[in-house]
Amino acid sequence: MDNIDFDIQAYMTHGVERVVSDVIKATVRNPRASVAMGRFALASKEAASRRMNAKKDGENIPPFLIASITSSCNLHCAGCYSRCNHATTDEEPVKQLTNDEWLTIFKEADDLGVSFILLAGGEPMIRRDIIEAAGQMRNIMFPIFTNGTFMDNRYFELFDRCRNLVPILSIEGNKEITDARRGIGVYDKLISNMDRLNSKSLIYGVSVTVTKKNYKEVSSKEILDSLSQRGCRAVIYVEFVPVTEESADLAPEDEERAYLADRINTLRSNDNEMVFVSFPGDEKSSGGCIAAGRGFFHINSHGGAEPCPFSPYSDVNVRDTSLREAIHSKLFTALQSGDLLSDDHAGGCVLYEKREKVEELLRA
Repeated sequence: MDNIDFDIQAYMTHGVERVVSDVIKATVRNPRASVAMGRFALASKEAASRRMNAKKDGENIPPFLIASITSSCNLHCAGCYSRCNHATTDEEPVKQLTNDEWLTIFKEADDLGVSFILLAGGEPMIRRDIIEAAGQMRNIMFPIFTNGTFMDNRYFELFDRCRNLVPILSIEGNKEITDARRGIGVYDKLISNMDRLNSKSLIYGVSVTVTKKNYKEVSSKEILDSLSQRGCRAVIYVEFVPVTEESADLAPEDEERAYLADRINTLRSNDNEMVFVSFPGDEKSSGGCIAAGRGFFHINSHGGAEPCPFSPYSDVNVRDTSLREAIHSKLFTALQSGDLLSDDHAGGCVLYEKREKVEELLRA
C-alpha cells in the first residue's frame, strides 16, 4: 500500500473533531450535556494543537489511548479475546496498576494531547475509584466499555455529575444472541440500564461485535431504531478478531467491511441523533492499522504498553518509564516504520493475524 501522501495526524485529528461534532449534535436537546460537550470540544482543539506542534518536532502523539484498568471480569463471554489471550482471568489480580498510577497516566495523557481514553478490562466498572478519578479529568472523554452488570445508583449519579464519562454497553443485538454469548439475564440488565440512562438524559452508547454472520442484522434499521428509542447516542461496531482457528471464518473481510462502511456513511448522512463508529474500520482508506501509537495504543492492567488489546506484546512498562517514552518504545517504533501495519490480511486485526512477525520484532 502506498501511504506516502497519507497524514495519520490529520486523519485522526479530523476523526476526533467529527466525533465531537456529532456528539454535540446528538445532545442539542440536552443543554447540560451540550455545555459539557462544548467544553470538551474546546479542550479537544487545544489537544490537537499540542499534537500538531509535536508532529512539527518529529514526534507522533496519538489522540486515543485504550486503558485496560483491570484484568478481572464477572462474565465468561463466548469467544472473548481477552480470556483467550489470558489478559482476563478468574484469579485474584496481582501487581495491577494502582489508582494513583492510573491517575498519573491520565494526567500525562492530558499533557501530551490525548483526547480520548477508552476504559476497558476485564470489566472496568469493578475499579470504581479509578473511574471516579477519570471523571475529574474534564479535558478528556472516557468511553467506558462495560458489560453493564455493575451499574448501580452510585454510577448513575457519577455519570450525571461527570459528563465526560460515557458508558458504552456491550450488546450483541437481540436478547437471544446477547444472552447466548454473555449469559442468561444480561440482555434484560442492559435494557434496564438503557432505560434508566435515558430517563436521566445521560449520554451512552453501545458496542457490538461484528461477524460475517451478523453484520447486516446489527446495522439494520430495526435494531438501530430500537436503540435510538431508548436514548442510545453512539454505536461502536467492533470487528470480531478470531483467537482460535475454529472461529477464523467469522472475521469480517473486505466484502463485509465495505457493506458496513457504506451503511455507516448512509446512517451518518441521515441520522443526526446518533454517532456511528467502526473499529478498526476500513483500514485501507485510513492508511493501514492505526495501532502501536499511530492513532492509538494500549496500556494493560499491569502497565505494559501494547500495540492494541488484540496484540498483547510489550517491551516497556509505564511503571518504569513515562507515557511519552512508552509511545516511542522499540517495538512501537519498529511497527510504525515498517510495512506490517499496512499489510493485507483476512480481517479483524492485522497484528493478531501476523503475530509471528510481531514476535520477531519483539525479539530483535
